[in-house]
Amino acid sequence: MEIKDNTFARQFETTIPEGLITIEYSLQERKIFLTKINTPEHFENENFIDKVIKNILENAIEQRIKVVPTYPRIVQFFKKNPSYKELLPPGIRI
Repeated sequence: MEIKDNTFARQFETTIPEGLITIEYSLQERKIFLTKINTPEHFENENFIDKVIKNILENAIEQRIKVVPTYPRIVQFFKKNPSYKELLPPGIRI
């Protein structure tokens, strides 16, 4: 899976046969705020969305930046995958 960081649009992008999946973000002071997921209409492959999120979080680990999930679907991912909670900045509880 190829995920492109479109810094101009401030979103991660990956193309699938159904269309484009994007995860919007805001980068501030060594923190990345994941703010929204956009999927093609009628796309419901939650496992694929999880893979995209995992890929983005692995990238955050490599860059040593903290992650602030503000979108409910991404918060849900953190709840299901407690191993990624180390990426949360101090004071952020999920």
